[in-house]
Amino acid sequence: MNKTSPNKTTLPVFTPALLHPRYWLMWAGIGVLWLTVQLPYALLYRLGTSLGRLAMKIMKKRVLVARRNLELCFPDKTERQREAMLVQNFESLGMGLMETGMAWFWSDKRIARWTETNGIDDVINILAQKRGVLLIGVHFLTLELGARMFGMYTPGIGVYRPNDNPLLDWLQTWGRLRSNKTMLDRSNLKGMIRVLKEGEILWYAPDHDYGRRNSVFVPFFDVEQTATTTGSWILAKTSGAAVVPFVPRRKPDGSGYELIALTPECAPPLESAEVTAGWMNKIVEKCVLMAPEQYMWLHRRFKTRPEGNPSLY
Repeated sequence: MNKTSPNKTTLPVFTPALLHPRYWLMWAGIGVLWLTVQLPYALLYRLGTSLGRLAMKIMKKRVLVARRNLELCFPDKTERQREAMLVQNFESLGMGLMETGMAWFWSDKRIARWTETNGIDDVINILAQKRGVLLIGVHFLTLELGARMFGMYTPGIGVYRPNDNPLLDWLQTWGRLRSNKTMLDRSNLKGMIRVLKEGEILWYAPDHDYGRRNSVFVPFFDVEQTATTTGSWILAKTSGAAVVPFVPRRKPDGSGYELIALTPECAPPLESAEVTAGWMNKIVEKCVLMAPEQYMWLHRRFKTRPEGNPSLY
């Protein structure tokens, strides 16, 4: 059984079928995560980073992907510097699991206690003008927690890919809607444009490799030909929304989080898909450099290559 949002997107809802024995092991894992995130944050921080170092020993293929991405994006750093970044990145991966549980199961009060904000008032002012906000949230490992935090101050609408597992699909949607209005399938372009024209906030991530279709090749860090979605251009040009990047940054000393909304761009460059994609990649770079060890380097960002170009992996 599903429910339909005002934007005609079908969202998963809880049904007795999710209690079937095939999901019992997953329910046990969810229970362990719920219990774990009740611990004090200082302990969660130590536990998460330790789990990340353990994951680095197990996830050998992802280690190779992350190492290669760091080589491609930071060629001026020494091998020792990049290896240090790699270890920190996997520590951040372990924390990402803790932060997902925090995003789904913590109260607003507890999250607010560990969060400092900067620039949120600019977003509120744009919304007061009845103008939509294309909120650029790049794939940091603090992704789930960042969406929950931002929604606590200015609830909006998320863009997501439905999970193939019905239980996880319901759980992630339930968790994300604790502080936001609804979710839109990433294929629902018309729905995205509509909510932006209605003056809503739309959370959008343009920084992954989504394949050759609807992509252009523009620079990203030191890789001159990087497949980049044209969605940013279509959404901004069609809706007239302001573009606001944001960064949910974990403080390095384990003392909490900074939720940073960067300066809004109310007149983005929209001459062509290539121009907008190149400009957007510069924004993504700026965001990544604010916390490079917390970015999702495990993703094969440079998988799609121009015709005739060899693989970078």
